[in-house]
Amino acid sequence: MKYAAFFRNVNLGRPNSPSRVQLEQAFLVAGAGTAHSFLTNGTLVFSIPANADPSATLAAAIEHMQRTCGLKEPGFVRSVDYLRELVASDPFASVDPSTVYACCATFLHADMPAPPAVPLVSKREDVEVLRFTDGEALSLCRKIGNTPGSPNAFLEKHFALPATTRNWNTVVRLVQKHG
Repeated sequence: MKYAAFFRNVNLGRPNSPSRVQLEQAFLVAGAGTAHSFLTNGTLVFSIPANADPSATLAAAIEHMQRTCGLKEPGFVRSVDYLRELVASDPFASVDPSTVYACCATFLHADMPAPPAVPLVSKREDVEVLRFTDGEALSLCRKIGNTPGSPNAFLEKHFALPATTRNWNTVVRLVQKHG
């Protein structure tokens, strides 16, 4: 089965971040059959046998990267099948793209409490969460002045837990390539 790993605050090759080779190698060492980095933002698609635990593979890969490159950030894992269903649900279909800076998917920590009612809007009104799934927040990001809103910063502060955000187009392209 194929899974996608999304790492928080990782830019390949930067301090305390793996290189592309280190990222892929960490998953192979952790038992993945294949591992393919997707972009440079700490996103990777890996395959494991159907009876293997993707969370255990992720944990082992993180441990390996902590030792080899000083990785300090968490990762979040989703099946590519699940992401395909999420993309097929077309959660931003009613959004006029000219009215927002970006549509985003934030991958939330497993310990997140029950989500609040939506829409959940930041104080500056530069982030608007439209929907919570079992593990994601789907949101709009608006640019106020010269600064776009940060769904990740808003949600991490709101829940006091780490998260990682990707532009919705990244999720769509990942599914198109690996789904």
